[in-house]
Amino acid sequence: MLIVHKYGGTSVGSLERIKSVADRVAKARRDGNSLVVVVSAMSGETNKLIDFAKYFSPNPSKREMDMLLSSGEMVTASLLAIALNEMGVDAVAMSGGQAGIVTDSFHTYARIKSIDTTSIKRELDRDRVVVVAGFQGINRSGEITTLGRGGSDLSAVAIAGAIGADACEIYSDVDGIYTTDPRVEPKAKKMSYISYEEMLELASLGAKVLQNRSVELAKKLNVKIVAKSSFSESEGTIIGEEREDMEAVLVSGIALDKNQARVSLKDVSDRPGIAAEIFTKLAEENINVDMIIQNASSNGLTMLGFTVPESELPKAKEIIENFDHDIGGKSFDSNICKVSIVGVGMKSHSGVAATAFSALARENINIEMISTSEIKVSMVIDQKYAELAVRTLHSVYELDK
Repeated sequence: MLIVHKYGGTSVGSLERIKSVADRVAKARRDGNSLVVVVSAMSGETNKLIDFAKYFSPNPSKREMDMLLSSGEMVTASLLAIALNEMGVDAVAMSGGQAGIVTDSFHTYARIKSIDTTSIKRELDRDRVVVVAGFQGINRSGEITTLGRGGSDLSAVAIAGAIGADACEIYSDVDGIYTTDPRVEPKAKKMSYISYEEMLELASLGAKVLQNRSVELAKKLNVKIVAKSSFSESEGTIIGEEREDMEAVLVSGIALDKNQARVSLKDVSDRPGIAAEIFTKLAEENINVDMIIQNASSNGLTMLGFTVPESELPKAKEIIENFDHDIGGKSFDSNICKVSIVGVGMKSHSGVAATAFSALARENINIEMISTSEIKVSMVIDQKYAELAVRTLHSVYELDK
């Protein structure tokens, strides 16, 4: 089989752990598999490099940051290739650019445009393990670019799709995808299979196991992902196409996102274009707006509420202050969280949302905002009820059974 392995920062966090990864790769090679291995920087390395840069400048050039940060993954790739060669497994390390990953020119958050697989396939034909530095590529001008946080997942999925791999195995410090965060609900169960759509919702709603851009790309390229632990031999969770039997399950998982803040605007001038002006300004500052609620107009005024990541609230406040002439009152609340239920079964079953609302009401948990999609219901609640809400919803949908 042709398999792509990806190892996260925790999995390669020390020389001993890189040796353990080398042992796992060598075993997979002995089992007759052809392998491309994509690696992250060692745990903590990227943050250390960022601190180095900030020692010299509070706002360093993004081009230079890409040069700097890409080095972390190249160190890991080189060390793993050295370890494999010493074990008698022929291996070669490549940077993202050497592996043929071509991106656009948005430094620090580039998007992959194409992959020239010539170099990778040449080395695979030589019966070598190809170790690729994740998180990076080069643009058309040959400049090094990076793909943003979690970009090594994206590198692995893109390479798997380009070379037609049978599977892309993502190794981290957790052994699969759970019905919810086991640290919040100890009764959480590991799922053996989850659809791309469900995983994409969970990833975008706060589940940190997989980066949502990588799941989106896997769905587009039809790459089978297997989320596994680099510290155990358990089977992991397969992420793939939706299956017919999946609609029998109402809810597959519960997601919790505490990095949320709410902006409430009162007596907003109800004139054409006001919403566009507000959200365009937020978009220009790369502020990600999530839920949006607007009330019906009364006497030429309306109410508008929306959520943003808590880390982006200060910048959002600054932007909103510039609309004083159009807004009668404003308030900002960072003591909220978003809890979401996700499942493809919602497509064919009624009453799923009502069950959630009733369960939270029985616990005296007030729902402040609601957002829905075909397979998701998200609710904003007071942050002090976050864990209780997760446990309540996990129980009412019998996810612990």
